[in-house]
Amino acid sequence: MKALRVDWKEIKAVIFDVDGTLYTQSKLRKKMLFALLAYYAVRPWRLKEMLLLQHFRQEREKRPGDAGPDLENAQYLWCAQRGNYEVAKIKKVVDQWIFNYPNRYLASCTYPGTQSFFEVLKQNGIKIAIYSDYKAHDKLKAMGLPADLIVSSTDPEIDRLKPDPKGLLYIAEKLQLAPQACLFIGDRPELDGECAIRAKMPYRIVDKKPFDQFDFYTNLQNELTSSLKPNIYESGIYST
Repeated sequence: MKALRVDWKEIKAVIFDVDGTLYTQSKLRKKMLFALLAYYAVRPWRLKEMLLLQHFRQEREKRPGDAGPDLENAQYLWCAQRGNYEVAKIKKVVDQWIFNYPNRYLASCTYPGTQSFFEVLKQNGIKIAIYSDYKAHDKLKAMGLPADLIVSSTDPEIDRLKPDPKGLLYIAEKLQLAPQACLFIGDRPELDGECAIRAKMPYRIVDKKPFDQFDFYTNLQNELTSSLKPNIYESGIYST
């Protein structure tokens, strides 16, 4: 996808998606696969829990733009109806394997250049916000990435899945900014890109190169610092 031009002089906040945007999912999934296999190899009577996790993700994925009320609990009901699971069981397994266990690997899976880019945004007075499909406070903490505002699609103030733009518009409103003064960075054009388009917000889609070649945030940082660098001719230093 061709990179969209960003006028950094107009950008007052950068909003990030999380999964696949701040860290590589392929590397994390390999680590999680080994962890799951090791765990269930000695607990074969609980192997159905792996299918439960698959159903939970699939049921969310098949509902782009779904609206509430109470999506936080609805996502578990979708899974319960799919596989005739108890909601309490779903929550326990999902908490363990989706919301908690993966966090130990996130620091090593965070994309190169991400922390530096966050620091440069802060140095230039640009707000940092998070808009994730899932709750993300613990993920951000595990990656050591501070944010001014963290919002999830299942928060009661949102109750909308992407590409519904409510989450992005809510963030812009909370930051007291126009959508055009925010930049949304995501990894899925059909969800993140479309979400930004509907919010009338500039956006960029992560260029998913191999982890050891990943330079999206380094390039974006260079673009930012270059565009905000004072022009010595306009400043009058070399005026005649």
